Amino acid sequence: MKTTEPIKYTWFRNETAEEVSAEVIVEQPVSLTVNGKAWLTLMCTPIHLEALAVGFLFNEGFIKSMDEVADVRPCENGKNIDVWLTHSVKQPKNWRKTSGCTGGVTSQVESRPQTAKQANGACVTPAQVTALAAKLFEAQDLYKQTGGVHTSALSDGEEIVLSAEDIGRHNTLDKIAGLYLMRKPELAHKILLTTGRISSEMIQKAAKIGAAIVISRTSPSSLSVQIAEREGITLIGYARRDRFTVYAHPQRIIETERVGQP
Repeated sequence: MKTTEPIKYTWFRNETAEEVSAEVIVEQPVSLTVNGKAWLTLMCTPIHLEALAVGFLFNEGFIKSMDEVADVRPCENGKNIDVWLTHSVKQPKNWRKTSGCTGGVTSQVESRPQTAKQANGACVTPAQVTALAAKLFEAQDLYKQTGGVHTSALSDGEEIVLSAEDIGRHNTLDKIAGLYLMRKPELAHKILLTTGRISSEMIQKAAKIGAAIVISRTSPSSLSVQIAEREGITLIGYARRDRFTVYAHPQRIIETERVGQP
């Protein structure tokens, strides 16, 4: 399935026009079918579609592990994902629009993560935070080709373990959750990185996967800060190679000699 498409555009510089060949990111509707019933249509980039479906169902609370997934299979044309569960589930009557680009949706009515508080977790130095921000950029393969793409990644504090790209920032966190459930990497700590703005829905998805630290390249919303405070998540925004801002639970940003302690 194609993730980019060739285009030609006109570039103006110093009042002079130039025709340029380039690539743009693919955005297409992909329907999600659960136990033979069509549920909804997701606007996304057609890569890691199995993970997108699994992660979406996990983040929405319909499954807790891959043990509940009998089969997940995208159609050959990439326009539908069939998921068969080991149990019946009630299809939501209403889907609420989220604050995400490309029309993210959720069946959750309240902004309340259904997870335990992240009382412990990774402790990192300022140098580790900025290093991870740099590694997030390095993981942006599609972005380097086309721009206009969000990336999220899961780290153990040292390396990027899983990464996912999509035109929708919410989709990247669903894909990360799905990849985590499907591949089951062993992580002592979970640090979630994303290029997208941290809204309440984004911090909920981070909480569902058990991330103790969330690092974004941009800003959080007021509600996401409140949720991070309540759920014990260290929330970092505007992360660059040389600076960042901590909005909640700064105690995990520590001196070098204390790294690794809860």
